[in-house]
Formats: sequence, C-alpha cells, structure tokens
Amino acid sequence: MRSDSARGELSPLKHFVVAKKRISDVFDQLLSYVKDTSEFVAETAGNKALENIASQDQKLEIQAYADKLAVIKEVLARRHMKVAFFGRTSNGKSSVVNAMLRDRVLPSGIGHTTNCFLSVEGTDDDKAYLKTEGSDEEKSIKTVNQLAHALHMDESLDSGCLVRVFWPKAKCALLRDDLVLVDSPGTDVTSQLDSWIDKFCLDADVFVLVANSESTLMNTEKHFFHKVNERLSKPNIFILNNRWDASANEPEYMEDVRKQHTDRCVNFLCEELRVVDRDQAPNRIFFVSAKEVLNSRMQRAQGMPETGGALAEGFQERLKEFQNFERRFEECISQSAVKTKFEQHTIRAKQITEKVKSIMDAVNIEAAEKRVAALEDREYQMDRLEFVRNQLNLLIDDIKKKIKAISEDVASKVSIAMGEEICRLHVIVDEFHSDFHPSPHVLKIYKSELLAHVEEGMGKNLAYRCSDAVYASVQTSQNYMIESMLPLLPSAVQSQVHMLVPSRKFDLSYDLNCATICSDFQENIEFQFSLGWTAIVHRFLGAANAQRALKLTAQPALALAPTPSSGPASTTAPPNKETALMTQEDLMVAMATNMASLTSRTSMSVVYRAVGWKLIALSASLYGLLYVYERLTWTTKAKERSLKRQFVDYASEKLQLIVSFTSANCSHQVQQEMATTFARLCQQVEQTEKELEAEIRQLTDKIDQLQSVQSRSKSLRHRATDLEKELEEFTNQYLQPQQ
Repeated sequence: MRSDSARGELSPLKHFVVAKKRISDVFDQLLSYVKDTSEFVAETAGNKALENIASQDQKLEIQAYADKLAVIKEVLARRHMKVAFFGRTSNGKSSVVNAMLRDRVLPSGIGHTTNCFLSVEGTDDDKAYLKTEGSDEEKSIKTVNQLAHALHMDESLDSGCLVRVFWPKAKCALLRDDLVLVDSPGTDVTSQLDSWIDKFCLDADVFVLVANSESTLMNTEKHFFHKVNERLSKPNIFILNNRWDASANEPEYMEDVRKQHTDRCVNFLCEELRVVDRDQAPNRIFFVSAKEVLNSRMQRAQGMPETGGALAEGFQERLKEFQNFERRFEECISQSAVKTKFEQHTIRAKQITEKVKSIMDAVNIEAAEKRVAALEDREYQMDRLEFVRNQLNLLIDDIKKKIKAISEDVASKVSIAMGEEICRLHVIVDEFHSDFHPSPHVLKIYKSELLAHVEEGMGKNLAYRCSDAVYASVQTSQNYMIESMLPLLPSAVQSQVHMLVPSRKFDLSYDLNCATICSDFQENIEFQFSLGWTAIVHRFLGAANAQRALKLTAQPALALAPTPSSGPASTTAPPNKETALMTQEDLMVAMATNMASLTSRTSMSVVYRAVGWKLIALSASLYGLLYVYERLTWTTKAKERSLKRQFVDYASEKLQLIVSFTSANCSHQVQQEMATTFARLCQQVEQTEKELEAEIRQLTDKIDQLQSVQSRSKSLRHRATDLEKELEEFTNQYLQPQQ
C-alpha cells in the first residue's frame, strides 16, 4: 500500500497544482506587462508634440485588456479541481468521499443521509469549520457528529443548498492538492435536476456515479447524467459499483454479476451518453466497497492492521480496485482540470498578448515613420539655415558694394551740380531784391537776407538737379535689397516686407550754411575812381603786387611816427632803412617795366615834341571830366551792384571750399538711408535664423522622443514575444495530449 508521503510525491494531482502556479506566474507577468504598455500608450497618446502616435482607441483597448486580465487572475486564484459524486440515496456517496479522504469527514452510515450539497476542501487552518450558503460565518466543527448535528438542526437547508466544509490540510493529504469533493443528495429525492446541474455541475471536472452493486442502474441515475451530458461536452464520468463486498456471499455468481454490471455500464457510457470509446469504457467502471476501504485506512492510521476486524473475503482485490480507481481518477481529473480550467484562459492570454504586440508594432512603425519625416524635416531646415546664412553673407558684400557705388555716384552728382551752381551764383544774387542803404545797420540786415536767399536758392537748385535722380537710385537699390532678401525673410513678413521701407520720399539735405562760411565777408562800397592811383596800381601791377605797393607807400609815414612800446621788448620793430630802399627800388623797377610796355622814352619824347602842352592840358581836362562823371554816377544802386559783385566773388571762393564736404555729406545721407533699410531687412533675416534654429531644436527634441518611443515599443514587443513563448511552453507541457 502507498503511504501518504509517497502518495503526495507521486500523486498526479500535483500536475494541476504545478500548472496552476505556472499559469498564475505567467498571468502575473502578463498583467504587469499590459499595465506597462497601458501607461506607455497613455503617455504617448497624450503627447501632442508627438502628434498622437498612439490613438485613444488603442489606449482604451489596452486598458480593457488590463481589466480583463485582472479578473482572469482572480479567477485563476480561485480555480481548483472539482469532483462531484452523484447517485441514489444510501448508495454510499459519503462513504466513498470519506474513503478517499482517509477519514470520517462527512456523516455516513445508517441514519446519516445527505440532505443537501456538501463540498469538502482544504484549509491551512488547524481547525475545521463550515460555511452555509449566503453566509460568511465560520461555524466551528470538531467531529463528524457535530457536522451531522449541524446539518440536521439547520431547517433552512434544502437539497439545492450548498454547505462548504473546510477540513485542515494537515489531516488529509488529498485536500492539499487544490481538490474539492462535492457530495450530493440522492438523485431520487428531487426533480430540480436542471438547477442542480447549472449550480453545481458546470465547473466539475469529474463526475462519479456511485451505484449500488446489489441492484442495476436506475433510470433516475441515467436521467440525471443524460441532462449533464446535454450541458457539458463529453463529461468525465466514473461509475463505482459500491458495496461489492456483498458479492463475497455468493462467489459462484460474482463473475456473472460483475459482467452484467460492466456490460450495462459500458452500454450506458458508450451507447447512451457516448462520452468514451468502448475500449476505454472498462477503465471508467470499478467494483468497490467504500466502507471496507475507509475502515481499513482508519485502522492503519491508528497503527492497527489493515485487515483487522470482520472483512469479507476478497478484500484485497476490492482495495486494489479502489486504489486503481483513485489513480485513474487522479490522472483524469488532473488532466481534465488543467485543460478545462486553464485552456481558455491560455488562449485568451495569447490573444491579448498578440493584440498588445500588434499595437506595439503599430506604435513602433508610426514612430519610425514620424521620426524619418522629422529627420528629413530637420535636415531640410538645417540646409535652409545654412543657405540663409551663406546667402546673407553674399548679399552683405554685394549690397555694401552697391551702397558704396551709389554713395560715390551721389557725391559726384552733387559735386558737379554744386560747381555749376557756383558758376551761376551771380544769377541767384541778381534775383535778390531788398531795401538797400549804405548805413551799417541796413547793410547788416541786407547781407543777412542775401545769405538766406543764396542758401535757399542754391538748395532748391541742387535739389532740382539731384534729388529726383538720387531718390530714384535709392529706391531702385532698396527694391533690389528687398527682392534679393525676400526668400530669406520669415513667411509672416514676406507679405508685409514693403512696410520695412519708409514710405516717405527721400530728400537730400544740402545744409550749405552760407551764414557761417560768409560771416567774415566785408564789402567795400566807397567810391573808387577808375583812373585813380589805386586803380592804376592794380591795373599795371596786378592784384598781388598792388597790395604790396600800396602798403609800401604807407610805410614812410609809419616810419616817421614812433610806435608806442610797453617795454624794452617791444613786439613791433621799426622798418629797416635798407629794406625800405630795396623795396622801393623793386617797386620802381616793376612800375618802369610795366610802363615800358606802353611806350618807351624815345616815343614819349617824340610825342612831347609833336603835341606839346596842349595835349597835356586836354588830357587833364578829360581826366577831370571822367572823375566828375564817375563821382556823379556812384549812386545807391551802384553801391548795391558793387556789393553783389563783391559778394559773388567772395561767396564763390568760399563755396568752392565746401563742395567736397557737401557732396560727402549728401553721400553719407544716401549711405545712411540705404544702410538703415538693409539693417531692417537683416534684422528680419536674423529672425528667420532664430525661427529656424528654434524649429531645429524642436525637431531634435521630437526625434529624441520618437527614438525613445521606438525603443520602448520594441522593448515591450520583445516582452510580448517572451510571454508568447512562455504561454506556448505551458500549452505544450500541460494542454497538449501527452504522447
């Protein structure tokens, strides 16, 4: 006989326990995996920067899978092997249960008829208790009698109720392997077979029909299993012909009776129910005596011989038959329970894993496509940024050259125009009309107004000559700048680019400042006889020599007058005599040389001899008349004309000095105007560069995020592949038919 320890090591029921632990571990991993993918998809779907790589539908789908797996995991934790015992009243169902448990757990024997469903399952507690249907109260029981008493005293229990009996695993090895045994009322005590099946039989892995070997199978028993067969696909049914010990009284008929029972049972299983093949049916039919087995096992547990007491002949064969039943029952229920309890969940786990893996594939593909697009976009933006920078550098050099050329052209135009205006300054001066009087006060006002008139007139003339051409040149250059830099500007600015250029007409400011440059103008409107000493000296000696000569004529008078001195170190020294004589000699030489150009001494003597004193007198008269005439015609108008002529000569000389300055100033104005426009355009190009740099940074961040999404989705997909392998290994090991 097998001991309990040996039985525990060899029991096929361990197959279910190990399979349950294995599939539970796989579901733990799968649930953790689906939760991780749910968080990943939720994070990805909520990231607008990634353009919703994962959809909300995918997020909800994976969340639903996580919820489903959590429910399955809880169901798996409660899964156990279940065997249900059915038969007519007093056929010994409870005795069979007790014999399998090797202890008197359920009430049995005379006066102990099961009147409701009793399930026996193991508990880790060291005490036994029971729970009635609809109540979580744990009612303590210490003996079978207490259990029987409790069942009979509870009037609320009927045949359709379930009482769960929890028996310490330490007392019963069979209950350590997640096995639940269900004892039922007799099939002949109720008509509620359908409700029994729905309530207690749909999750049963094995059915044991406990028949009375002293009689044949009854229709009530057959009818019940026909209904079970209608609800379940090929249920696992074992038939125990109990009380076979009675056959020992008639050994001569034992084989015939056994054959009759076997034939009927085989026909019932094969022909009527069709749950097994005919060659396998004998392995489901056993002839036992549960009472004998229970007594024998209890005696052994107490250290007494198994065959002690009154045991009918052939006990060993019946005990071996019962052990054979237990072995086949354990093999059958273990294989059946693993398949029925775990197969659908395993299939469902594979489906969920495949679905989640496909979502990870979709996310990975979407992320890869968007990453490639982002890389291309970033490369395009980087090329554009490089193009903008290179093009800007080229345009800076080009436009600087154009600005320089235009500025030089403007300077040249203004210089030429100003030279021409200086040449016709007399026209502007002649156009001036104002009250004139030689008095100093009136002269001051007159000259001030004359200067303003000249500056205004020259400014207008210069503007007429230059401004339109300069404006056209500046506008053309500005349009060239705009057209050249338009592709480099931000798209938002391109449609409003002309707002960057001033809409006003550009006018040059010449700023001649005549009042300043002519501030030291001193007019000479005193009467000057045309044949006077000064005029003659100027005519014959020239302007430079005339000035020297006139100064020397004044020196003798200056030499005779002592010069006041503030001390011994006087700053003014009297003229040197020799220097004065040499200078006068030079003067006389110059005068003589000039006079010689008109005549010579010989010619003068000839004239004098020929004409005489009459000619001299006539010349003197004419000289006097000329003086009187010029003196009488020296009017205020003549003085004004003389002042204007002097001013024209003086202003022309002074204006010639500022031609280059004025042209340079105008050139600078044009340069400043175009440089300002170009600077505004460059600022906008810099804005384009900043926008491109910002977009490149954003694309880089996006590429990094997409790379992370790809990496995580690949990692999660690999986890799914590993889980699929584990599920496949579980299927091959526990769900596939063993060869």
